[in-house]
Amino acid sequence: MLTRTDESALVLGCERRIVNAWPAVATLLVGDWVLRFANGYSGRANAATPLSYGAELDAEMLDLIEELYRADGLVPSIRLTPLVAEATRAAVLERGYRVKDKSFGMIGPLAGLAPSEEPEFEMEARAGAEWIAGCAALQTGVKTHAGNLAAILERIRLPAAFATWTVEGEPVAFGMSVAERGMAEIGLICVSPDHRGHGYGRSIVRGLMGWAAAKGCSDAYLQVEQGNAVALNLYGSLGFRQLYAYETRILD
Repeated sequence: MLTRTDESALVLGCERRIVNAWPAVATLLVGDWVLRFANGYSGRANAATPLSYGAELDAEMLDLIEELYRADGLVPSIRLTPLVAEATRAAVLERGYRVKDKSFGMIGPLAGLAPSEEPEFEMEARAGAEWIAGCAALQTGVKTHAGNLAAILERIRLPAAFATWTVEGEPVAFGMSVAERGMAEIGLICVSPDHRGHGYGRSIVRGLMGWAAAKGCSDAYLQVEQGNAVALNLYGSLGFRQLYAYETRILD
């Protein structure tokens, strides 16, 4: 049975690896926090994130964060994870930061999994132009911008897998994984609306889990919005469990 200390180490390990698995275009370190900038594409890559337990922000640091994001044309954004000191959490709320979204960090074991041998499952070590365009086309809002997605993906320096599921040669589902020090993040899982309900998302996730296991990873981790019942059911059925909850808050 995992102890509270073990769980804390997993949370910290996931949050630190995320910075490398989903790199921003630019980053700054401010105390125990990393400030990330990626032209507004993705919440994680455009927010201030704590990287140690009990991470604090005083008034001067909060002023700096707000100045830097606004100078970049971005809304000040702070991820309040279990790593944040309670006093800092209270200070962020007092300033009027509102909830943008709430997410769960989930983790799942990879023992016994093998790489997918299904012919519909295709995988490459780098994100090609077709993969990026196909994935971007299934996003919404600013995430439809393929150029901004490419700017993030081309900065990945760790072993990575970019998966596609095809139906009669047509790409209908996408996903990616990045492996680092025994753990692999799984993300960007998306399925064409015309092909949902056939298990293609599950096949993509399982295939990426098998890839990660072959890379020597013992666990996979991911982040999902708390209100996404379909994704939560999918990941739960594949052995993932909730490790922690966090919220992203922005200052209008």
